[in-house]
Amino acid sequence: MVWGCIILGQKGPLIVLEYPGGKGQSMNSERYREQVLEGVLLDFHARMKAARGSVTFQQDNAPSHKSKATKRWFASQAIPLLFHPSSSPDLNPIEPVWHELKARLRTLPHPPNTVEALKDAVYHVWDELPVEDIDKHIRRMPDRVTAVLAAKGGHTQF
Repeated sequence: MVWGCIILGQKGPLIVLEYPGGKGQSMNSERYREQVLEGVLLDFHARMKAARGSVTFQQDNAPSHKSKATKRWFASQAIPLLFHPSSSPDLNPIEPVWHELKARLRTLPHPPNTVEALKDAVYHVWDELPVEDIDKHIRRMPDRVTAVLAAKGGHTQF
């Protein structure tokens, strides 16, 4: 699993999340806090806040994202969270970025054949994604919100 973030005009960090596999060993709020929040997110948010004045963070509704511990962490850091309705990937601008990243991985001339090669490929493709393409997805969010409202919360073209 990977985690990344975007903001208009800039790609944030991307990390490959590390955790043991198997039953009960998936991403949880403690791992999320250690690997993402207290690591790359806190630093990136501080830099963006210094540059832009204020930054609101949006995340999806993965269990580790919406846990009480995670919400307490965001509150303790005074990082505002944008409400994200459940089952609404069409309202998250990073979703089409993930789609593009996966599409580019599928077209690599030499598909990765080890976990380490896959990690390297993911980092390489992320680094190569043009910020202009990411900005297009962010700028389309008002259109997406309008479409969701017109569909009364139902399916949209996005």
